Amino acid sequence: MTHFFQIEIKLKPFKRGFHLITSEITAALPEMKLINIGQLHIHIKHTSASLTINENADASVRTDFESHMNEMVPENAPYYRHTMEGPDDMPAHIKASLMGASVQIPITKGELNLGTWQGIYLCEHRDHGGSRTLVLTAFGN
Repeated sequence: MTHFFQIEIKLKPFKRGFHLITSEITAALPEMKLINIGQLHIHIKHTSASLTINENADASVRTDFESHMNEMVPENAPYYRHTMEGPDDMPAHIKASLMGASVQIPITKGELNLGTWQGIYLCEHRDHGGSRTLVLTAFGN
């Protein structure tokens, strides 16, 4: 029997940067335990924050991500036209597009089948982004 579960969750506000949210995801969807083989799709409903999967053990990786993204997509570029919401807004939109709005993870025997050192990141690209809403969709047998 194929199961489908979907829930919207609101994350607490995070400061600008890259934050592990794996435990918040798994806690919000206990029904995932009913899926032996399947997928979890996670989508963020915002244009200035993103999701990715990366290193979950060493926090310096998340700091380096933030530093690199700020070098790659600087604030106050003279060619930005979308500036009414502050100097961090247009770069946040670009960063969100580069990182992506969704991730998909296999579910095996009721658990996320992530690699040993992998975790799910919320990438907050605004100085004061506020609460972020995610749509979690789990499906499988």
